[in-house]
Formats: sequence, C-alpha cells, structure tokens
Amino acid sequence: MQILFLHPNFPAQFRHLAATLAKDPRNKVVFGTKRKEGEITGVIKAIYSPSRVAHPETHHYVKPLDLSRLHFTGLLPYNDYLKVLQSSIVHIYLTRPFILSWSMLEAMATGCLVMGSDTPPVREVIEHGVNGLLVDFFNPKRIADRVEEVLDHPDKMAALRIKARETIQDKYDLAQLLSQHIQWIKQS
Repeated sequence: MQILFLHPNFPAQFRHLAATLAKDPRNKVVFGTKRKEGEITGVIKAIYSPSRVAHPETHHYVKPLDLSRLHFTGLLPYNDYLKVLQSSIVHIYLTRPFILSWSMLEAMATGCLVMGSDTPPVREVIEHGVNGLLVDFFNPKRIADRVEEVLDHPDKMAALRIKARETIQDKYDLAQLLSQHIQWIKQS
C-alpha cells in the first residue's frame, strides 16, 4: 500500500490528487488535521473553504476524487502521527511564503521524503534533489508528475530520505541549538 501524507493548508493540493489517485488504485492519501468542535474531521482545514462544508464529497475540489482512498484522521496523538510519517512514501508540504512548520521538520526527522513548495521558508531547509524535492506551488500538473516519479522510483529517493534525516540531526538537534543559544546569550 502506498500512502501520501499531505499538509492540508491550501486547496491547491486537491488539484493534483485526482491525477495521483488515478495512476494507481493502491494510492491513498492521509490528511492529518486539527479538528474544532462541530467540524467533520479534517474537512475545514483540508478544504480551506470560507464556509463550513457539511459533507466533504460535495465540495468541488473533492467531488471528482475517490473518497474511499482519502483518510481524514483529525488530530493524531504524537506517536501515531510519527507512525504515519514513517510509513508514508512522501509528505507533500505545500505552503505559501509564511513561516516554516514544525511538521515539515518532523517529517524530515523521520526519514520521510518531503516534497515542499518552492518558497523561501521551505528552501531554508530543503535543497532540491539533495534532502528533498521542491515543486512550484502553482503548478498542479508538475506536482502530480513529481508525485508519480516518487511513487514509481522509491529506490532513487532513498538517498534523499537519508539526507533529510541527517539535515535535521545536524542543524536542528535540540541539545546543539540550546548550547548555541546559551553561548549567544552569554555574549550579549
């Protein structure tokens, strides 16, 4: 079974899902999202609609998709979240320029291949073809093509997974960062 774990911030992700799901009937998509009281798990965040959507299958982004292959988990316990990342073929992290989310760093730390939007905060961590992949946020066809490439050639992506984990260990290790921060404070 192939699993995609998507960071459900923007509806642009839905534009490539139909193509990705159509390529292989084994492909599944997992949406791990926060849930507010009264919302269907993952729907508001996953669809990013200005109005509440009572049934995800009625939304125009979701309507053409096979709902049996979309899994809205809601907010997962941390250990379950890590298991999803570890079992994922690719973590698609599409974000507009804003701030970098801890979820992308967590995905890299688990050795999950991250396909991130080619935006400044993501480029601070991901070097395309070295420790992850960058895609144009506004090019759904290219995103779908890149996902297909990842799914078709998992062995070629193994080095990127290893390098992603090494990047987090080398640059974001808490003990190392705290030590550097303490030194910086002492110098001030």
